[in-house]
Amino acid sequence: MREDLRNFLKPTMAKRIIFFMLADALFSLFSLLLAYSLRFNFSIPPFAWRDFGAIYAIITLIKITTLYFFKQYHFTWRYYGLAEARRLFLAHMVAYTIIILFLFPFHNTLFLFPRSAIFIDFFLSFIFLSAMRIAKRLWIESTTHKSIKTCAIYGISPNTKNLIDGFSSGEFEYKPVAIIDEDRRGSYIGTVPVLSLQDFWAKLDADALIIAKELDPQELRVIEKEAKEHGIKEIKIATLTKEPLRNLTIEDLLARNPQDLDTRAIGKFIKDKRVLITGAGGSIGSELVRQCFEYGASEVVAAEMSEYNLYKISEEYPSLIPHLCDVTDFHEIDRIIKKHKPHIILHTAAYKHVPLAELNPHATVKNNILGTKNCIDAAIANQVPHFVLISTDKAVNPTNVMGATKRVCELYAQSVPSHNTTICAVRFGNVLGSSGSVIPKFKEQIEKNLPLTVTHPKITRYFMLTSEACQLVLQAATIAKGKEIFILDMGEPVKIVDLAKKMLEIYNKDLPIKFIGLRPGEKLYEELMLKGSEEPTRYESIYIARANPANFATLQQQIEKLLQTKDPKEIINLLAQIVPEFCHTPHR
Repeated sequence: MREDLRNFLKPTMAKRIIFFMLADALFSLFSLLLAYSLRFNFSIPPFAWRDFGAIYAIITLIKITTLYFFKQYHFTWRYYGLAEARRLFLAHMVAYTIIILFLFPFHNTLFLFPRSAIFIDFFLSFIFLSAMRIAKRLWIESTTHKSIKTCAIYGISPNTKNLIDGFSSGEFEYKPVAIIDEDRRGSYIGTVPVLSLQDFWAKLDADALIIAKELDPQELRVIEKEAKEHGIKEIKIATLTKEPLRNLTIEDLLARNPQDLDTRAIGKFIKDKRVLITGAGGSIGSELVRQCFEYGASEVVAAEMSEYNLYKISEEYPSLIPHLCDVTDFHEIDRIIKKHKPHIILHTAAYKHVPLAELNPHATVKNNILGTKNCIDAAIANQVPHFVLISTDKAVNPTNVMGATKRVCELYAQSVPSHNTTICAVRFGNVLGSSGSVIPKFKEQIEKNLPLTVTHPKITRYFMLTSEACQLVLQAATIAKGKEIFILDMGEPVKIVDLAKKMLEIYNKDLPIKFIGLRPGEKLYEELMLKGSEEPTRYESIYIARANPANFATLQQQIEKLLQTKDPKEIINLLAQIVPEFCHTPHR
């Protein structure tokens, strides 16, 4: 019973509309009574009361219906101002025009009423209803003044008007004081002035900045910096999704838009093709699934060892063909390839976490090297036209087991006789927000108010958006002729301690940063290529690493021996024989 009462009293938009309709009906009664009183010098004769109830009902029904269609019940009265008053007056004009056209032909026949009282009521009703809305606004401002934040909206787009409507309806707890746009400065949208950015900084202040249009990442970084310098700590991004306003994220600031992204070439490469993606439930694999569907693949097959990850990506894409598959089982991956006959294989399945790989070298060797070997061998045996190996910057001068295994995978991809299969590898650094990476870890620590843990004050890493990396992977594959190791332009490396500080700024938190020391096998900095070893391609964002392929017969023997070895020290030694530049540093 108590729960039912609580639900009944819980405020909703429908209840709010009904409440204010009843309030308008009550004030309409007062205004009509006063109009009659003024018409008859405050001595209403008995005959005037005869049809008063019917006249009141007709006027109120027409008036409230008109007010509803003029959206007078759809905005919060906290922002009732001149624009809303004009709309209310226009609604009254329309309503009373309808009332006059409906009632006056029946004057002294069907209904008995003083016509002049209708005209008096028009003005009184507008005054009464306006006064009620102004009083409501003043009461709200006096009781909740501190909770309402002022904001500036950066940019004019189709979303800007929706934002202002959202503020007016009370959907967001913000009051817009300005819209910032260089081209439209001096104009108004509703009652909100449009200013240049410099005029806004000079004349006004706000608690928050809302980005309403799509900005280049570099421009966004400049705006974010200026906002912080002027004391605006809260920055939000307006979207067209279910969450109309979201917080600015570190991904927004670190994002880079490749200027030479060739979507036409990618579309031609993927469209109407059957694509097999191994490790399809991981960070890179799941994004490649999305990209392949977006670019029009006729069939996307997912091979994934994790049941949960495969379930998640299958839920997102019901037409995806899921296979629970361990790539270290050659017969299973061969069976899948024979069944679906893919045109393209994108091999992302790998163990990638450096500390775990250090503790489990045999499992890492088996999954990364044997898994890659099986996929490549099966692709060649089934004459798959294209095979793309996803590699890592940790394969360059590796200092850990994970990086060394990925370098062995690159060597195998380069040296194996591939006949009718074009094989290439694509090497890049960290993707933003991938599972187990530093950004989700920092987010979790910030949400729990814990110190942010950084391994070393000087440690740096390359970062790239997952979507950006996957598009460039597909773009690199479009120009592959076979045996290349492509390298993606990752921009400038980022100091992890600076990343931590920036995330604390974004979350407006004051938490300590704790240095915990480098983990086993971890470098201070990563390299995408050996100095002077890169060759340009026709795309500025993609290079080719100059590398001499290994002798395939020798490499095969070394890999077979490595796969049969379970002793950790012997595994390290054998990896060093295959990858001479491997300098294992388990502890620093």
